[in-house]
Amino acid sequence: MTIGLFFLTLMMAVIVSWLFRQTINVQPWQAQAVLRGQALGRPAVKTALWVFLAVATSLFVLFVSAYAMRLSFLDWTPLPRPRLLMLNTALLVSASLAMEWTVYAARRADIDNVRRGLWSSGLLTFGFIAGQLFVWKQLYDAGYLVSTSAATAFFYLFTAVHGLHVLGGLVAWARASARAWRQTEPGRIRLGVELCATYWHFLLAVWVVLYALLVSEGVGLPICSSAPL
Repeated sequence: MTIGLFFLTLMMAVIVSWLFRQTINVQPWQAQAVLRGQALGRPAVKTALWVFLAVATSLFVLFVSAYAMRLSFLDWTPLPRPRLLMLNTALLVSASLAMEWTVYAARRADIDNVRRGLWSSGLLTFGFIAGQLFVWKQLYDAGYLVSTSAATAFFYLFTAVHGLHVLGGLVAWARASARAWRQTEPGRIRLGVELCATYWHFLLAVWVVLYALLVSEGVGLPICSSAPL
């Protein structure tokens, strides 16, 4: 395992530890309260999210560990790098920023901008999913299947598991969007938006780590070579 790969694994372990600390520090017995139209409670929902993020991060750490162990074999054959990966990364970064902007609007009870922010972040995220599916199609058409090599297997594994987490986030996004369009109380809208934003930032952080594994020679053996597809 290279120094870069060890650093990435350590960083993900730190994320897991931080998430567990966030979960422990939340007091689930705190009463719910609404003041000036903003929800002050809901610790149970936030606790559940932090627990889920901790479990999800642990899952990705296990996959990275499997990748690190597989590097000890000499038959590693990288696949060509899909050009669209960079665009997909930009879409996910933009979606995360749009979610953060939506949180800012929700805190000001600006329902119109909340709706715009949710719409923008959802559209960008759907674009990311579509881009990832198109990358899969490119690889399939070029003959790179799961059984082709260890590198292709890890490519599909990393992108598929991350994509499933993105799809799960879109379910929460749909609920938050429906609540915003029904014009319910600002406190509930704010809570849903904040939870979505936290999850989107998590998705982006995980994707940055996975993207480094996909293309960076400084981390370990790259899954994708420098030759474009």
